[in-house]
Amino acid sequence: MRVKDTLNLGKTKFKMRGNLPVKEVERQKAWDDNHVYQLRQKLNEGKPTFVLHDGPPYANGDIHMGHALNKISKDIIVRYKSMTGFRSPYVPGWDTHGLPIEQKLTQAGYDRKKMSTNEFRKLCRDYALKQVERQKAEFKRLGVSGDWDDPYLTLKPEFEAQEVRVFGAFAKRGLIYKGKKPVYWSWSSESALAEAEVEYHDITSPTAFYGEHVVDGKGVLDDDTYMVVWTTTPWTIPASEGITVDAGFDYSVVQPEGETRKFVIATELVNKVSELIGWTNVKTLKTVKGQELEGVLAEHPFDHSRKLLTMLGDFVDLEEGTGLVHTAPGYGEDDFNIGRKYGLDIFAPVDDKGYLTKESGEDFAGVFYDDANQIALDKLKADNLLLHYMPLKHSYPFDWRTKKPIIFRATPQWFASVDKIKDEILKSLDDVEFFPDWGKVRLANMIKNRGDWVISRQRVWGVPLPIFYGEDGEAIITEETVNHVADLFEKYGSDVWFEREAKDLLPDGFTSEHSPNGQFTKENDIMDVWFDSGSSHQGVLAERDELTYPADMYLEGSDQYRGWFNSSLITSVAVSGKAPYKQVVSQGFTLDGEGHKMSKSLGNTIAPIDVIKKMGAEIVRLWVTSVDTSADVRVSTENFVKVSDSYKKIRNTMRFLLANTADFDPETNTVAFDDLDSQDQYMSVLFNQFLAAARSDMEKYDFLDWNKRVTEFITNDLSAFYLDIAKDIVYIDKQDGHKRRSMQTVMYEMTVGLTKLLTPVLPHTTEEIWGFLKEPEDLVQLTDIPEPKQFENGSELLANWRKFRSYRDDVLKVLEEARDAKKIGKSSEAALTIYATSEVSDLLNSLHTDLATVLMVSQLTLKDFADATDDSTKFDSDGLALLVEPAVGKTCERCRLVRQDVGADSDYPTFCKSCAEIVRDQFPEAATEGFEEK
Repeated sequence: MRVKDTLNLGKTKFKMRGNLPVKEVERQKAWDDNHVYQLRQKLNEGKPTFVLHDGPPYANGDIHMGHALNKISKDIIVRYKSMTGFRSPYVPGWDTHGLPIEQKLTQAGYDRKKMSTNEFRKLCRDYALKQVERQKAEFKRLGVSGDWDDPYLTLKPEFEAQEVRVFGAFAKRGLIYKGKKPVYWSWSSESALAEAEVEYHDITSPTAFYGEHVVDGKGVLDDDTYMVVWTTTPWTIPASEGITVDAGFDYSVVQPEGETRKFVIATELVNKVSELIGWTNVKTLKTVKGQELEGVLAEHPFDHSRKLLTMLGDFVDLEEGTGLVHTAPGYGEDDFNIGRKYGLDIFAPVDDKGYLTKESGEDFAGVFYDDANQIALDKLKADNLLLHYMPLKHSYPFDWRTKKPIIFRATPQWFASVDKIKDEILKSLDDVEFFPDWGKVRLANMIKNRGDWVISRQRVWGVPLPIFYGEDGEAIITEETVNHVADLFEKYGSDVWFEREAKDLLPDGFTSEHSPNGQFTKENDIMDVWFDSGSSHQGVLAERDELTYPADMYLEGSDQYRGWFNSSLITSVAVSGKAPYKQVVSQGFTLDGEGHKMSKSLGNTIAPIDVIKKMGAEIVRLWVTSVDTSADVRVSTENFVKVSDSYKKIRNTMRFLLANTADFDPETNTVAFDDLDSQDQYMSVLFNQFLAAARSDMEKYDFLDWNKRVTEFITNDLSAFYLDIAKDIVYIDKQDGHKRRSMQTVMYEMTVGLTKLLTPVLPHTTEEIWGFLKEPEDLVQLTDIPEPKQFENGSELLANWRKFRSYRDDVLKVLEEARDAKKIGKSSEAALTIYATSEVSDLLNSLHTDLATVLMVSQLTLKDFADATDDSTKFDSDGLALLVEPAVGKTCERCRLVRQDVGADSDYPTFCKSCAEIVRDQFPEAATEGFEEK
């Protein structure tokens, strides 16, 4: 027998290294095989419901780190709620319609125009479903639990039917209309875009200052006067219908030296513009208010038969330009609104692909809009109207999918009115809680500032607009027709719209005053994909029995304030008058380590699957809790290495706890709280305080604070304190001794509690740990996170031990100094004298603990503070002085403490009296057989 065989050295088969990339896959298969998600749902039947509604990712390509952040965050919340008294089903979903899928097929060589619509749609469907399966496997590999066997897809017939019914709700309230209005038009996609499909980038455009000849000055301006107009889009000049000024601005009529012509410029900008153009000795002939210029007519620079009307608008500013704005109502929202006010034509001579039409004039016909800029400048220059041009860098809208610039173009489109229900939408936000709280103001401002919603798209892969047309061209949208189409979609899917003639899509016997001969046609446009996903509260929440509407939570990236949060809110209020969510959680974007947007083309992406293959999904999951998601999140390999180190700390701490409770039976060995030793009572109270705080962090969805709290508890309270002093008790004490069982009681309680608390974040690891615990449930996922206990003397215990631990810090400091001075080797070789004030002495005595053990010294003496020697180290603010000296006696071979009674038992000459008694009791054979020599 060896001496170490008499020690209670904990043993466990829980490995130090998790081999996560391999073991996680095995564990996930077991979860699937045993239907763990379904078992959890069954276990929670009858409990209050918490529904986190999944915002559908787009079904295209591998998942990226933003997906991982999103899905893991949702999984943590759903798992936490499921383990704290809620029935929390999670139905994942996918956005499966839209242009990117059409583009993928085009890139693969399919020509949409050489096949029937439904042949192309079938290819789109097949592609989308493959992408869903691809992403599903990756999401599941992250350890996300949910109803993966029955996710929601926006292409499913039941979803499409509900989307049509949402459209019907808009129509019933008079919110659907068709109008020719400038919309974001993507020539690269050949379709209108919604605001949420637009992103902004800096571009450089040719900026032109040019003159427009006044032909009717209305008694205010002479006929030899030119309005100096400014534009950043010279290609739109052929569509110019007017000039806009501000009624309140002063405008000067000026004449520079060497010019016979007069020019009108906003007074405040005369000097700036004159310097740009190169004018000298500029004379101001007169000054008028913008109000006086209303109605002045100028000649169109390219078509002298057309007259341009001067109008008063509130969008003119004096930051750039001349104070006179070129106005083309077919090419911009401000232009459109003022043009409509003044009764101008809505003229937009550009085709779907961005080429100007013959209505622009023969010089422009068939020219791509961007190339038309130079033609416009050349024509102005040729007619001596171009006063100045220069490049201007400014922010400009781009198609978020094709990454190409877009144009504003007036086309006939279907709109959903937002203005009519804007107040109702804003009021619905009163009942919604936002995390972070600034989200409410952000979303409200976006609603306030948004115009009506362009819901029509000139594509084929989507849900058709359920609109018919009579023989007179009048649109037919009735409750009867919409509901009939919805029923058809529910039965056959939306392909039926393209398979049947209009008359076969209408209810039997349907008649209309707009079609006296019974002839009908149907709309060919599809609905905006944001209308698809924005209808999910009806297509999923209201449709599925296990879910609730409104949802308790929507959680997405901060870009969804103008996307899914926004569209879902509008559609929900239109349908039911209420928001679709009770809480909204938003998160920042994932960027690279330098703060740049991740992009395959830049080569700065970090794919979740690559991290998982190398380190395991647990590292990605723990990383999610380690970052501040209220702002943009930087991602680097170094981040994951640091998180991996944190994971190892957690794992090895849990391993120590398992090893040292391996021989503990909670049924027979548990010590009641009142009988626990003082340090164990303290640790039990402290753990429950920590548990309450960690639960509170989760309730607030504050993963970062949760992570910090867990790390601090494991590092400072367990490793650096409790488990440090535990070794001298659980290793040394009699196996079934009170001190040991007292400490094991608390260690086991914390092991179980921590395992449950960590499960929402690290389910693979905690299930592994659970297999080593003596608990009745087969899986930790099927347990509940414990409610924190309250203790009668808890506050006093915490306060006293908190003070003691500050004194202990002082002790550790002087022990370190003594080691550095070579007075002692290990702290176990020290004799410590504490000179304490009466207040400190009373506190130390009130702890009812073996101070030498918890301070990890061999000998300890407590004396009055007044007796402190000169060579002691004083800590006046704490009311104590400390003296470290070498302990007197011999080192016990078993407990490694210096004792004066080593050898008191002749059968165990190298043991102290306490160790000799323990060995004689538990290993009597050692007295005769002796121990192996080292």
